[in-house]
Formats: sequence, structure tokens, C-alpha cells
Amino acid sequence: MSQGATTGGSQAPAEASVKEQPAGKEQRVTKQRLAVSAALDELDDFVSTQELHRILQEQGTPVSLATSYRILQSLADDGLVDVLRNADGEAVYRRCAVTGHHHHLLCRSCGKAVEVEAPAVEAWAARIASEHGFTAVEHTVEIFGLCPECTVLRAGS
Repeated sequence: MSQGATTGGSQAPAEASVKEQPAGKEQRVTKQRLAVSAALDELDDFVSTQELHRILQEQGTPVSLATSYRILQSLADDGLVDVLRNADGEAVYRRCAVTGHHHHLLCRSCGKAVEVEAPAVEAWAARIASEHGFTAVEHTVEIFGLCPECTVLRAGS
């Protein structure tokens, strides 16, 4: 399928469709998938499906909430976005700059996210798994707190 045919000649969505083709995976490139992907590219922090849907609606992009959920889950399954649970237990999504294994610092107040690599965490996880005979181990570490800006705001109130 020609990217020009699916994007109406716009360059930004065409670039998003290339980003969405992991090696060995074929995804149907739809206008809705391109719109969700482009919206994620514009965001710096994690976003819930409902918040992303609201953003798309404000932009005049007709993507249903159910379709938004399916697309985000598909992007997460393909490793194209990170998904985690926020402090309220809600799934939130973000296209991260770091493509390898990494962790996040997340602000409980404003939602700001910072990507971090943590070799000490990796070594600890490997050591603990080995001590207990576990193999093929995976782990997730997310650190929640207040970012510097929210700390200043809280201190001033």
C-alpha cells in the first residue's frame, strides 16, 4: 500500500507509518492508527486512552474510544509504545525515546515522565532471580514522586 494514498500527501503521518512497522510485523495502516500514532508523537508524558481520545476529538480526528483502546494495545504489543499503570492503576501510554529496556520516574501530580536506565536495578534483578533459580526473568520498575516543579509549587502553598 502506498503511504501517499493513506496520508493524503501529508508527510507527518507517513513518517508515523514507517515508525509503526517493526521488523517482521505487518500492521494495517489506517487513518485512525496514523492519527493515534501522530498524537502520541506530540506528547512528552504518559497519557491514558481516554485522555488521548479527548485530544483526538479536540483536533477533529474521528477515532472512537474503542478503536483508540485497540490501537494503543496493538502499539504496546508491538513494542512501539510503553504502557504502565499510573498511581491510580490506570493504563497509560507513551512513545519513548529509549528503545531498549528502561524505567521511568513519574510525577504523581502533573504526570511528567523521565526515562532512566538503571544498571544497579538490572544487576539486582538478575542476582535475585539467580539466587532463587528463576530464568527468563522480566521486571518493571516505575518510581513515583513529585517532579522539581511540583515540589516547588507544593512548598509554596
